[in-house]
Amino acid sequence: MDDNYRTAVDAAAIFSETDLSGRITYVNEQFCSISGYRRDELLGANHRILNSGLHDPAFFDGMWRALVAGKAWKGEICNRAKDGSLYWVDSTMVPLIDPATGQVRKYVSIRFDVTEKRQLLHTLQWRVGHDVLTGLPNRAYLSDLLNQALEFSRREDIALAVCMLDLDGFKAVNDGYGHASGDLLLVEVANRLKGILRGGDAVARLSGDEFVLILRHVQDPAQLQLALQRVLKAIAAPYSIREREVSVSASIGVTLFPLDNEDADTLVRHADQALYVAKQSGRNRYHLFDVSLDREVKATHQTVARVRQALTMGELCLHYQPKVNMRSGQVLGFEALLRWQHPLKGLVAPADFLPLVEQTDLIVDIGEWVIDQAMAQMQRWQQAGHVWPVSVNIAARHVQRSDFVERLKHLLARHPGVAPQMLDLEIVESVAIENIQRVSQCLDACQQLGVQFSLDDFGTGYSSLSYLKRLPTRTIKIDKSFVRDILHDHDDLALTRAVIGLARAFGRQVIAEGLETIEHGQLLMDLGCDVAQGYGIARPMSAEAVADWVANYVQPSQWLALAGH
Repeated sequence: MDDNYRTAVDAAAIFSETDLSGRITYVNEQFCSISGYRRDELLGANHRILNSGLHDPAFFDGMWRALVAGKAWKGEICNRAKDGSLYWVDSTMVPLIDPATGQVRKYVSIRFDVTEKRQLLHTLQWRVGHDVLTGLPNRAYLSDLLNQALEFSRREDIALAVCMLDLDGFKAVNDGYGHASGDLLLVEVANRLKGILRGGDAVARLSGDEFVLILRHVQDPAQLQLALQRVLKAIAAPYSIREREVSVSASIGVTLFPLDNEDADTLVRHADQALYVAKQSGRNRYHLFDVSLDREVKATHQTVARVRQALTMGELCLHYQPKVNMRSGQVLGFEALLRWQHPLKGLVAPADFLPLVEQTDLIVDIGEWVIDQAMAQMQRWQQAGHVWPVSVNIAARHVQRSDFVERLKHLLARHPGVAPQMLDLEIVESVAIENIQRVSQCLDACQQLGVQFSLDDFGTGYSSLSYLKRLPTRTIKIDKSFVRDILHDHDDLALTRAVIGLARAFGRQVIAEGLETIEHGQLLMDLGCDVAQGYGIARPMSAEAVADWVANYVQPSQWLALAGH
């Protein structure tokens, strides 16, 4: 190389020359400085003296193939200095061709030190996946760790525990001693967790005082219990933070794979749900996620979503069961009963889907739909010359809403042709008693609108004379569980007689539900209850079938014989 060019390159870069066998024939001062070798130690030595051992043989094979072919090679290489330290250089190696022969006569290398750049890049990459305070993997890296662990568990068919750990009392440390002390405590907790985990286990810090543990060696409940007890004991041991003794404990939520056969994110969420239960149960303990209960919850959510869809798609409908005065034979009105006309299952009874939605706001939407449909049906019957009142059942969640009366007023206004007195709202006794003051005020407000109320399932809750007095209901319905057995059960007969007596004493009407036979009707009439509904009179029917049924209804002769009594 021309001496002028060599001088320029020497000033700018790490420079060397080697012969065709790889022996060093020239190095500049920068080469000596970064490698730590003297010039006399390098000249004549093979370039392999700098091999770091980090690159596999294929890396160098590719480099030499390019050089032998007369092509330049460029790349980053990690070399090992004389003192054993590593450094990275961005290298360009060029074969020099002899003009006379056209053959490669030597190789020159121009290098630039990129060690700091590589270290910075490594630091940045490390920070992307690690918590700076504790050095533990962070939320981003946890996903990779957990997916790797799950893949291993599936392949080896072994169990895996995912644990969410939260410190009990950490806020008190932060508030009492300052955030710096809190940080020192978190570092010590991280060190303890790393110290007790076994090979293959992992720990990550999510945020604040939340950590996730991945435990692989949990083939049976006893192993899992031992591992978790070891974690709880390690965390609960006193800490010395800035010459103060600090004590905290841990709550742990655990889910087990493959019993809980979900993806990584879902497993962490399930462990978090179990952690909440552990906290609520008293802390310094662990709680195992209940997979079967979760399946029930998911099934409930799916059912609620499907019922909501049924409401939107017009799959819900009302059937009507007549209320009859057994003594006079007069049809007094109907109870509207909800049905689901399922496209695959056919007609579904409310007991098969309503209990799952009663604790959601969907029950309110359904209740208002039922009232609206019942009012519309009464209007259609009126237009056909029939005046039949209709009662509908109101759920606890619905009647307890603060805006129940206002929303009812709006529903009544949608059907101005139907007198509010034609609508009878049935509430179960237990709901009324649990919220006696609120329900009583609500009933008063509704009755000012003209709407009637009935107390359903009477006798099954917490009946008392004072409650009955405070609830302004027009009608009491004797529960069918009593009516069904009055022919042969003396206790049920006595209860039914008592309810009828109470109704008379308080000036209430009384209706018997669940009437099954003519004999039931005869006994009820003897007891003083003339109005009933049940299969012994008619099953619930579609609105279209009501008029024909009423036209063809014939009072049983046994009841007719009692008409004059």
